[in-house]
Amino acid sequence: MRDSDIQKLRRTGKRMLTAHFDVRASDSLFSHGRVGVIVPKFGKTIVERNRLRRQLREIARLVVLPQVSGRDVLIKALASAYRSEFTSLSQELAALAKTIGDVEQ
Repeated sequence: MRDSDIQKLRRTGKRMLTAHFDVRASDSLFSHGRVGVIVPKFGKTIVERNRLRRQLREIARLVVLPQVSGRDVLIKALASAYRSEFTSLSQELAALAKTIGDVEQ
């Protein structure tokens, strides 16, 4: 996603908050879904930040994208996501993806 796409999604997308994520979702101009991932620093090292970013991109690829066709999704990690296990992050995003996918387009 380009910066302009991210800014538009942040302004107009439907917001969903969970324990570890601030997620925005909106209808896409494309027939396929797109996912953007934002991982703020929160005073963590670059190694920790990159690890979390890689984990979230993998979850997005395997879990979120198959369920959100025709939608743009922006996933912003909260500080608590750094302390969470991969499986709990995956389960949380899977539940969100199901919610996003079930909403009428």
